[in-house]
Amino acid sequence: MVQKTRRRVLVAGALAAAGLTVAKIAEATPTGKLTIALVLKSLADPFTVAMASAAQNYQKHFASQFDLNVLGTSTELDTATQIRMVDDLIGAHTSAIVLAPTDSKALVPVVARAINAGIIVIAIDNPLDEAALDALHLSVPFVGPDNRKGAETIGDYVATKLARGDEVGIIEGVTTDRNAQQRTEGFKAAMDAAGMKVVAVAPGDYTYAKGKAAAATMLAQHPRLRALLCANDNMATGAVDAVRLAHRTGSVYITGYNNNPDIRPLLNSGKILATVDQFAARQAVFGIDVALKALTEMTRQEDLTPLVETPLQLVKSGDR
Repeated sequence: MVQKTRRRVLVAGALAAAGLTVAKIAEATPTGKLTIALVLKSLADPFTVAMASAAQNYQKHFASQFDLNVLGTSTELDTATQIRMVDDLIGAHTSAIVLAPTDSKALVPVVARAINAGIIVIAIDNPLDEAALDALHLSVPFVGPDNRKGAETIGDYVATKLARGDEVGIIEGVTTDRNAQQRTEGFKAAMDAAGMKVVAVAPGDYTYAKGKAAAATMLAQHPRLRALLCANDNMATGAVDAVRLAHRTGSVYITGYNNNPDIRPLLNSGKILATVDQFAARQAVFGIDVALKALTEMTRQEDLTPLVETPLQLVKSGDR
């Protein structure tokens, strides 16, 4: 019991350091334990794996208070499966759903069904589309970082390595995702402010293969390209291989986003100049804690705080 209490205090300290409160979950709902579902994107992605692992570890410490159901898709673009998962959770009378949407707009109708069924819904990683929510008079809190700010931070750093007027390309994530749009906006803002020329923007859908293909096309079409700004690390890894095959290693800067552990060798070697750590594990735990707090305090969906911003950190080549 002492050890369990100590763990709770440690988790509480981590959340408090980020300006968040810990849900009081001493009592379950009258009908039994609370049930929370964490609905994620592709379980093949290291970022998603980190989210799932952190959430499961958090729940183990407090298994007597709530049950956790972790679900994920097979690919980044499997929106139909994610919608079906949420519908199934509605039928199972889940207490709350913490969702990392595969598509910011396409998930809104099923989220509306969940909220209308009395389920608390929290978005993490990727915000739901504000206009689509407003049209249905819904509010879904977003627990996550400012993606535009993160992209601007990395863009500003790249600009210190370039000369005014240099050509750069942007490899986007899934273009219907709000977080992908925000990262593109941030990259463009940083490049515009520094006087760089964005000569190409193409989607890579957050995958290695599509990121590699987009980079290869840009390199072929723009022989004076000096940098590739990638909206996640999977695409940055693909860009590294495209640059190598084009025999341009060392002449084109490449950046990622997420700070996945498997890119550490590429950061150490300088093949990836920098990435942004948006702390996947914290996002998952914070999202679950916001849901727990709402449930135990019986806060209505419409009364929840619309934004809980989580931290970002620039990680540069050579950082330890």
